[in-house]
Amino acid sequence: MTVATATEIQNNFGRYLQKVQDGDEIVVLKNGRQVARLISYEESVSFLTDSLTGILEHDYDDKEMTAERMKKYEDFD
Repeated sequence: MTVATATEIQNNFGRYLQKVQDGDEIVVLKNGRQVARLISYEESVSFLTDSLTGILEHDYDDKEMTAERMKKYEDFD
């Protein structure tokens, strides 16, 4: 995972787009706060599919799912 400022992304968009295409995830900071995450199209479809699968199977605990996903980002606080 790569962390970059909004200005850095703006000035080097092609480089960061290539990183995303190569499978990297980019967290965008603005004024020191996380404001966005850039992920590949394939990964975003997978993320949504995984979320919807739990909902459709009536086996979805949103608080548990959110906590599980946030574990990946605990080091960035």
